[in-house]
Amino acid sequence: MTAALIPAFLPSPGQGVWHVAGFPIRAYALCIILGVVAAVWLGEKRWVERGGRSGQVGDVALWAVPAGLIGARLYHVITDHDLYFGEGKRAIGALEIWHGGLGIWGAIAGGAVGALFACRHYGIKMLPLMDALAPGLLLAQAIGRWGNYFNQELFGRPTTLPWGLEIDAQHRPAGYEDHATFHPTFLYECLWNLGAMGVVLYLDRKLRLGFGRCFALYVMAYCLGRGWIEYLRIDNVEYNDVLGLRLNVWTSIVLGTGALVYFVVAGRRHPAPHTREDSVFVDGRAPEVAEQVGSRAETGADAGEPAGESPTPHPSHETE
Repeated sequence: MTAALIPAFLPSPGQGVWHVAGFPIRAYALCIILGVVAAVWLGEKRWVERGGRSGQVGDVALWAVPAGLIGARLYHVITDHDLYFGEGKRAIGALEIWHGGLGIWGAIAGGAVGALFACRHYGIKMLPLMDALAPGLLLAQAIGRWGNYFNQELFGRPTTLPWGLEIDAQHRPAGYEDHATFHPTFLYECLWNLGAMGVVLYLDRKLRLGFGRCFALYVMAYCLGRGWIEYLRIDNVEYNDVLGLRLNVWTSIVLGTGALVYFVVAGRRHPAPHTREDSVFVDGRAPEVAEQVGSRAETGADAGEPAGESPTPHPSHETE
């Protein structure tokens, strides 16, 4: 193939919705779903390696994913409220999640609340679970960003670079109608997240990060990339700027700094060799073991134990 036949830009997809038997299949939703599946798969492997029980990450996801989606949409609507509220705007659009618009910080906050309730229910420690999930979250975000590609949204400033993303005229924001190619910020963030995932996996294996430090490292790595990528974006800048910087840049600065402080403080509190929790369960063992021991105590430890043998003392455990 000659160089003249190779396009000097990245083409946008011809469509982002396919209809199967009259039912719309949206690429944006597929990317989110694939990201969640990938995060659960990787998180499950890491959770079991840390001493957790197989299947528990999936159980927690049933709580965390819906809460995360709600949080993500709320964050988007709050920070981009002018898209939906005001003269000539459609407030109902705030509920039309299939058109895009999920804020990652809202997703993390909402997902954390859902996961917290799940951890209390299953007797799981929150910090080791967060550490186990951290690389998977980066993988999920890398996959999910392709939904922006199919929706032709959240791209960067105009560019003539060979990897500039071609955007159809109807998707170009006001003031940029005469520009055809833009920075593919979805691709930048995808590649950054994959690289950050590799760094987190490597450092966790090398340093045995625990007590929330692996999750803090994830937040630091993501914030560092999100800061400069966000600076390239041109969507909604007219009401999303605070002191000359986009709101999401400030969010990245604040959260990234907070994660760094936590990482250092936690490292001082838990130096080597005690860099990880002894158990990922609240009572120090798997729930099914506690239930078996508790059952023995309730069904005949006083009368049914052979003479000379006494049940092993154990802390009480209740299943919520």
